[in-house]
Amino acid sequence: MLKLDRLRKQYSQQSPVDTDRIVARAHELIGTPYRWGGETEKAGFDCSGLLVYLYSTIANRQLPRTTRSMIAQRRNTVDQDELQPGDAVFFNHNGRGRTSHVGLYIGDGHFIHAPSTGKTIRIDSLDNSYWQRRYTTARRFSG
Repeated sequence: MLKLDRLRKQYSQQSPVDTDRIVARAHELIGTPYRWGGETEKAGFDCSGLLVYLYSTIANRQLPRTTRSMIAQRRNTVDQDELQPGDAVFFNHNGRGRTSHVGLYIGDGHFIHAPSTGKTIRIDSLDNSYWQRRYTTARRFSG
């Protein structure tokens, strides 16, 4: 029992550090070009590739590669009013009735994402009417 308690304590102490580092690294990538299918700093990123890159390089955690597979991780669902930095926020970006876009929540109602072809990684607000209408759900992949 003591070993389990010690492991829980150690894990809970590591998780916020990883989340802080993931968010900090995401900030460093602002301005990196969008590239469909991209998942490296050199090639550019698509929306899910950005999260896969951040979690694998910072937290050594493998996320599903596509937005669709990330959204399938229902056990990690987070209510919008309980978002924490590092959570994945999902949107119906293309208007086709299904979740098609993901970003990284960074706190204070903002998220970093790779928006679309011809654009670069940037910060947007969940309060923006465009994103408010398209928000679908969130998942927590840390902790």
